[in-house]
Formats: sequence, C-alpha cells, structure tokens
Amino acid sequence: MNKKFWAATFTLSGGIIGAGILGLPYVFAKSGFLVGLFWLICLGVVLLFVNLCLGEITLRTKGIHQLSGYAKEYLGTWGQRLMFSAVIFGIYSALLAYLIGEGESIAKLIPGNIPPIFFGIIFWLIMTLLLREGLKGLKKVETYGVIAVITIIISIFINFFPNIQTSNLITFNSENFILPIGVVLFSLLGFTSIPELRIELKGQEKLLKKAILLGSLIPVGLYIIFSLTFVGILGKEVPEVATLSFGPFTIILGIFTMLTSFFVLSFSLKTTFKYDLKIKEITNFLFTSFIPLVIYIMVYQLNFISFSTIISIGGVISGGITAILILLILKKSKSSTKNNKNPKIQIPINWPIIILLSAMFILGIILEFIP
Repeated sequence: MNKKFWAATFTLSGGIIGAGILGLPYVFAKSGFLVGLFWLICLGVVLLFVNLCLGEITLRTKGIHQLSGYAKEYLGTWGQRLMFSAVIFGIYSALLAYLIGEGESIAKLIPGNIPPIFFGIIFWLIMTLLLREGLKGLKKVETYGVIAVITIIISIFINFFPNIQTSNLITFNSENFILPIGVVLFSLLGFTSIPELRIELKGQEKLLKKAILLGSLIPVGLYIIFSLTFVGILGKEVPEVATLSFGPFTIILGIFTMLTSFFVLSFSLKTTFKYDLKIKEITNFLFTSFIPLVIYIMVYQLNFISFSTIISIGGVISGGITAILILLILKKSKSSTKNNKNPKIQIPINWPIIILLSAMFILGIILEFIP
C-alpha cells in the first residue's frame, strides 16, 4: 500500500478517534465491561456498513461535496437541511467536548492553578492556525497524530497489564445496560471524514474501500484495549475523562486523541461551508472556528453540562440522523442515471435494511432521553 492509502486510512481513524475514547471506560465501568464490549462490537459493525455506504455515494457522485451536498443532490432541499442540521450539531458537540477535555487535560499536566479555560483557548488558537494549511495540514496532523495515539495506547496496555484485575471486567449492572450506547456511537462516528478520503485518493479510488475498512477497524481495536486497561485497573472508579487518572503519560494520550479529531472535524466543517453552502472565507472562519470557541466559553462559565453528557447526546442525535440519511441517499443514488454507474465500492441496500437500521438509530435517540 502507498502513502496515499495510509494517509487516507489515518484520516478516517483520526476523525473517529477523539473525545469518545476518553468517555468509554467511564460508561463501560457503569454498565459492566462486557456490556460495553457488546455495544462496541454491534455498533462498530453497523457503523462500518454505513461508512461503506457513504464511500459508495462519494464515488457515484460527480463533483466535490460534503454530507449536506450529497443530501441535496439525491433527497432535495429537505434532506440537505436535515443533514446540515445533524452534521453541524454533531460537529459542534464534538468540538465543544474536545475543548473541554483539552483544557482539563493540559491544566492537569502543567503545574500551577491556571484555569482549564486558559489552556482550552490556547489549544483552539493552535488548531485554528493549523487549519489554514488545509489538506496539507490535515495529512500531517492525521498521519503523525494517529501513529502517536496507537503507540501510546499499546504502551499503556503493556505497561499496566500486570495490574488489571479480572474481577473488574466481569461486573454487570442491568440498570445501566443502555448507558454506553450514546458514548459508543459518538466514539465511532467518522462520516464527515469520508468525503475527504475521496479527495486524498484522487486517481486511486480503488483503494477507498480498503481505507474505509481499515480506518474503521483500527479505532475499535484501540477502544477495546484502552477500555480493558482502565476498567480492569480502576473498576467503578474511572473518571469521566479516563486519561486524567493515570498521570502525565495517559494525559498526553488524551491530548493527542482529541487534537487529531478536532482538526479533522474542523476541516470537514470548513469544507461543508465552502463547497455545499458557498460561504465566503471570512464567514466560514466565523462559523468554523469562532462559534465553537464562544460556545465553549459560555458552557465553561455556566458549568451546566458534563463531558460524557455532551458526547452521548451528540452521538445519538447527530450519528443516528446522519446514518439514516446516508442509507436513504445510497438507495436513491443507485437509481440515478446522471452519475457514475460502476463505482469501485458497491454495497447492497434495500428497504428492509434501511427500516431495520433506522428503527435502531431512532430507538437509540429515544432511550438517550429516558431517565
């Protein structure tokens, strides 16, 4: 495989791995590790299927689009508006979670009593400057960032393996059986990265399917190792941001995971405004960079929502609605006569599959708001 393939693979993995991984041990500990593992595998298979569906859509469609652009192409204005709302809600939720997590992580790492919001703003400034490099910056951040994340997670697992207690991994709490769904779903979301993969693999589109497969599976494997380590050692005492519990080494892991995903999502948001809504550069900056900062400052000052709540709600609402629309778009695109009829990826889709998966996502949204 060539450099383009690995760059595309790491773009997807980096877009998936983010704040979600830091919340997994917490919900796994609350529900029981095996319950969390069950949801991770089940939803991992479902999201892999939807990712491949989106991959086929990008290859079938002429021109450069983000998700709302594909929705407009095949579903019309209502689809574009709903997709745009779901994507924006999900990205802003993620960016907010990353700013909160980065601020807390860096404040924990640096001595002194400097407020986390100071470091959150510094992190935002650095990411905003990197975003100006565009796709070139994306490749750099993703390739090196994901390699760093993989290395650190494996190192943590090897280092702490002797301290893992099997008894912590076999607990079960029936009252919290559905608790992991939102966080797990959030941790697996990478839809907005896939259109970028097509751009990165221009001229080598035949590699897209393999890049999506590997890029989707790498996070699942890392999540299992990561959650097993923290739950196995800490049991029910895992904090909401897991990496804050093991000292500087694990805190650095948290910083890297959120850094890579923050950049990918910001880049996807920028291209959405540029290609799908034709927004000018200054306005694009306002919506892509400035608004997340304003939301972060407001939430921090009011202190009315937790890290795990943000990623859980963002996961079920944005992920569920987006996935349903992707399935509908693929069904419609297969009957279109004006675009590519023989893409390198072809995923079978029919109404029973669409109805079954849609019902699952809708149920997840409903369950999220049941006390």
